[in-house]
Amino acid sequence: MNILIGTVLLLGLAALAWARLATGANRRAALSGTARLAGFTLPRLLVAMIGAALLAELMPADRIEALFGADAGLRALLLATLLGPITPGGAFVSFALAAAALKAAATPAAAITYVTSWSLFSLTKILAYEIPFMGTRTMALRLAISLPVPLVVGALAMLV
Repeated sequence: MNILIGTVLLLGLAALAWARLATGANRRAALSGTARLAGFTLPRLLVAMIGAALLAELMPADRIEALFGADAGLRALLLATLLGPITPGGAFVSFALAAAALKAAATPAAAITYVTSWSLFSLTKILAYEIPFMGTRTMALRLAISLPVPLVVGALAMLV
């Protein structure tokens, strides 16, 4: 049901955006941009989903369940928080890993904690972008302030 509601909402927003693009040139430009974005994203998404399925088969389900399963509790959240930042690659890698872990018996709370931790603390983003652009002091301040966020999000996910 949630997918249906989200799909209807997205279609409604797309129809509204289409109506606001008054001229044919604007509509052609929007369609062209959409096609370029889809051409960039869809192959990566396909590879990520195939990779996640293969990885899920390779992951030892008993180890994943022991480390990130229902009985792991807070330890699973702490480990997911630590693994997020050291995951190399972008969203296609981290979301594929989270999906594979879910298939191998990890709890949704552990997967959510991992993805949140990766989103906030990815070392590749910090080293390549944040420190050069914002400086070490600003980066350290942001990390100090946002450090509890993955654990709080994971704990809330455990309650739901």
